[in-house]
Amino acid sequence: MWGLTTVVGAFALALVVMSLTFMGGAVVVAVPLAIVAVAIAAFMDFTRRRKTAQSIHTQRQDDDVEFTERDRQTLVSE
Repeated sequence: MWGLTTVVGAFALALVVMSLTFMGGAVVVAVPLAIVAVAIAAFMDFTRRRKTAQSIHTQRQDDDVEFTERDRQTLVSE
């Protein structure tokens, strides 16, 4: 799991536990705040992963393969 996602998840869990401990109106604030924080962290993680995948595809070379006559003979199925 990515570092920022772990920190945000722990923070969100701490908010929910704290709000349930005090049994006040904080539950109304903490739960949506925790959901928003986790959603933002997930969005950032997905964005980072997408950029990483795109950079891998741009570095990959799509060179045409040159086959010799012997290669062509072995590739033909009879």
